[in-house]
Amino acid sequence: MTAPADDAAELAAYASVAREIAREAGLLLMDRFERLARGEVRTKDEEARNLVSDADLASERFLVERLRAAFPDTAIEAEEETRDAADDRPRWFLDPLDGTNNFVHGLPMFCVSIALYRGLEPQVAVVHVPRLGETFAATRGGGATLDGRKLAVSTPTELRHCILATGFPYRRGELEHDNLENFGRFYYDVRGLRRMGSAAIDLAYVAAGRLDGFWELHLSPHDVAAGALLVREAGGQVTDADGGEDWLRGGHIVAAGPGVHAAIRERVRH
Repeated sequence: MTAPADDAAELAAYASVAREIAREAGLLLMDRFERLARGEVRTKDEEARNLVSDADLASERFLVERLRAAFPDTAIEAEEETRDAADDRPRWFLDPLDGTNNFVHGLPMFCVSIALYRGLEPQVAVVHVPRLGETFAATRGGGATLDGRKLAVSTPTELRHCILATGFPYRRGELEHDNLENFGRFYYDVRGLRRMGSAAIDLAYVAAGRLDGFWELHLSPHDVAAGALLVREAGGQVTDADGGEDWLRGGHIVAAGPGVHAAIRERVRH
């Protein structure tokens, strides 16, 4: 469904700024990539899996400053430091560095993820992967693109033809459903399984048809907010693991082309 002309122009203005600042934040990250000092990385949990770095914080502060200056009437909810009170304003969901563990270990799969929502409805999405030089973007009703090239999800109708992606929670030793059993349910029946370490990139790759589907549990809104719109605008389906619409704050998500979405969802337990 195409957005009305006035609305489309407004969304395009939001998206233009989001792309610009995502790329600038990406430059900031690349200045620190493989240059972090020991004291610039800390853990968020006792098991030392969930990391935060000075690069995460610098990227978030930059994004927040730029968005507040450009759009003072919007709210912001970011991963590390910034969470405005709930209200009726349009809300930005920010992941300033999705894939921190990859970043810290010198792996290229990390990104800046920005999304604008009105209520529970996604309006604008940008996922910028600075090490690979790729920018995925979408607006509601305007389609999804990769550096200006229009995207479409893949079209398999059987799991045996699919490459799927997923991820695992940091607190996997504490949780009843840590996704390992779900992984096993697909293991013998698909072409391949991937674990990128960034939900935003996984979703962007589903939108681009590089991956045929993605599921994950125990996620936060900033993990999925942008990628979900990319998938939908590329012709894919996005639901929670029950087939409903509680994927933004519900913690679990299934995203795929329409030919295999139901088959993936039916195997996911949460």
